[in-house]
Amino acid sequence: MRARDLAHLFYEWEGDVLVVNILGTPAAKRDVIGKVKGNQLKVSVKAQPQNGKATDYMVVFLAKELGVSTSAIEVVYGRESIHKQLRIKAPKKLPDNIEFE
Repeated sequence: MRARDLAHLFYEWEGDVLVVNILGTPAAKRDVIGKVKGNQLKVSVKAQPQNGKATDYMVVFLAKELGVSTSAIEVVYGRESIHKQLRIKAPKKLPDNIEFE
């Protein structure tokens, strides 16, 4: 799948697929979905940033938080970077502290 240009928003809906820009923080004290910063949603995870393992851990964390399987989340880019774009198919729930229209 190709990356979407979300320069002014941190997310976009494509039908039932949520495309979201992530600013990841590895090696955090706890796993948490944070606030929006510019055009990215901050997500912190406890995993160490080694060869994409923090991103893999983040996918598992987000799958639980959003009520989907890990296979419903595609990393479009940024597997080994703090700047990521994810495609999440049909999330069952969304974080209360973030406004998704």
